[in-house]
Amino acid sequence: MISATELLAEYRAGRVSPVEATKDALARIDELNGSLNAFCLVDAERALASAAESEQRWRRGEPAGLLDGVPVSVKDLLLTRGWPTLRGSHSIDPDQLWDVDAPSVARLREHHAVIIGKTTTPELGWKGVTDNPLTGVTRNPWDPTRTSGGSSGGAAVAVAAGMGTISLGTDGGGSVRIPASFSGVFGIKPTYGLVPIYPASPFGTLSHVGPLSWTVADAALALDVLSGVDGRDWSAGPRPTGSFAAAASAGNVAGMRIGFSPALGYVSVDPEVAALVASAVEVFTELGAVVSMADPGFADPVDAFHVLWFSGAAASTAALSAEQRARLDPGLREVCAQGAGFSALDYLEATATRAALGKTMGEFHERYDLLVTPTIPIPAFEAGIESPDGGRWTGWTPFTYPFNMTQQPAATVPCGFTSAGLPVGLQVVGPRHADARVLAACAAFERARPWQSTLP
Repeated sequence: MISATELLAEYRAGRVSPVEATKDALARIDELNGSLNAFCLVDAERALASAAESEQRWRRGEPAGLLDGVPVSVKDLLLTRGWPTLRGSHSIDPDQLWDVDAPSVARLREHHAVIIGKTTTPELGWKGVTDNPLTGVTRNPWDPTRTSGGSSGGAAVAVAAGMGTISLGTDGGGSVRIPASFSGVFGIKPTYGLVPIYPASPFGTLSHVGPLSWTVADAALALDVLSGVDGRDWSAGPRPTGSFAAAASAGNVAGMRIGFSPALGYVSVDPEVAALVASAVEVFTELGAVVSMADPGFADPVDAFHVLWFSGAAASTAALSAEQRARLDPGLREVCAQGAGFSALDYLEATATRAALGKTMGEFHERYDLLVTPTIPIPAFEAGIESPDGGRWTGWTPFTYPFNMTQQPAATVPCGFTSAGLPVGLQVVGPRHADARVLAACAAFERARPWQSTLP
């Protein structure tokens, strides 16, 4: 496995070409996608043509952009010009004009990344595992009987299995962090508005776009590409003044005040996961941070999250015919029915809960530079089911969705393996707009506890 930053260094030295790197990624897809199901669309011809153009630029010593020639993939919720974006659903007609790029995809093209294809998602991105009626089940590269997580499951598996270096995901309740944790890769949900979104998500301002990658440096480089203004997104923030890649390179936690909350005050955590996370947190102390046990002090906001999330699901399917609705994922049909029953007052009350949660976390970060928690309280479970206990996916993701409600940057770094050989993730959360701080801390942890030597 080779990272994007390493690939760029090889291109610069003339030891590897973009065509070779792209062929390697395509060969991995040919070898593994049949069993893992990470990609729902691969366009080898277009990818190799793009790689050949990049190769010529590198030979002339004229690379164009920060990702010139780097093989990447895009989650099939993000519009990608020339390819259908079917969102894992029979309800979307593939035979229409696909002539628009989402802002994040447009930025990849501007920096001449080689876009190999589209990665799998649950139908309309509605849940924290990745299976859908259109393309089936996406499986964990460490144990294909287990789930990859979701909803950016294909993106995480693509990176973990070497099918490209960086993949774009979306995260509305943990959808970058959940599969990154289960698949043993790095993933970050940036501050809301850092990466513009178009069209607007039916889940509103819960939904973020963020990268998954083999290293922290790769994700930081990707955020340098993806961040900034796009006129189609009225809620996007200004382009950052500093470099995320530079922040990751200089990663240092010495003197940082870090609050460690092993259970947020209300979560039941698998003992193996708890032990691995507690051991990982000791690394920050060894690196000079001041680590204290600290719960932020909020109750589980799951009921408010359900109002916001299920209402968005209902809105996303409101125009479907009875025939189309009958072909939806049964779980999606259930939450859409529930979401359609909420009133405007219910939605406003949930929004008020969200605002109070944001205030609580804002005050927490006046005392602590970062919050660290487990990413997921359990290891990856059986593939093809929503939850190991028969409930909704939110029942086993209590560490992730609160920070979509608050719009804070939150990342997951691999921090070890269970006795069954399944990856476990450590979540690092920062105050809004402190993405560089989160990346710096994750990079410092990565240097102290590198995970890339262990492959699925």
